[in-house]
Amino acid sequence: MSTQKKPSVKTLVILSLLTALYIVLERFLSINAWNMRIGFAFCALACAGILFGPVAGALVGALGDIIGMLLVPTGPYFPGFTLTAALTGLVYGLFLHGKQSVLRTVLAILVNQIALSLFLQTLWISITYGSPYRALIPVRITQVLVMIPLQFIVVFLFVRQLLPAARRMIES
Repeated sequence: MSTQKKPSVKTLVILSLLTALYIVLERFLSINAWNMRIGFAFCALACAGILFGPVAGALVGALGDIIGMLLVPTGPYFPGFTLTAALTGLVYGLFLHGKQSVLRTVLAILVNQIALSLFLQTLWISITYGSPYRALIPVRITQVLVMIPLQFIVVFLFVRQLLPAARRMIES
C-alpha cells in the first residue's frame, strides 16, 4: 500500500486555476518579441511552487506550456520550452516551499533568470529559429535585467503579504 498522500480536490482545483492563470498571463498579457518575453506568468509558477512544492510547480509549468501552445500557438512547438517552464516551477518549489527568506527568494529568481531564461531558453530559441546563440545573448540579457527586480518585488511581496492568507484558504 502506498503511503503517499493523494492531493485533495481543492488542491487539484487550485492547481488547475494556477495553470489557467499561467496560460492567460503567458499567452495574452505578456510583451512579446520573437526572442524576448516580459510578463507575469512566473506568478502562477511561483504560487504553485511556494504553496504546493516543486512537483506541483513543475506540473503547472509543463501543463500550462503544452495547453497554452495547443490553444494559442505563438510559433512552432518545441519541448525545450516546456522543459524550461517545468524547471522554473520546480526551482520556485525547491527554494521557497515551506522556507521563504530574502536570500532564498533571490536565489530562486537568479537560478530561474540566469540559468533557465538566459542560457537554456536562449538555447531553445537558437535551435527553434536557427539564430546564432551568441547573437541572442545581448538581447536576452536585457530581458533578464528587467525581470530580476520585477520578479523579486512580486514574489517577495506575495510571500510576505498574500501567502499567509492563501495558506489559510487552502487549509480551511
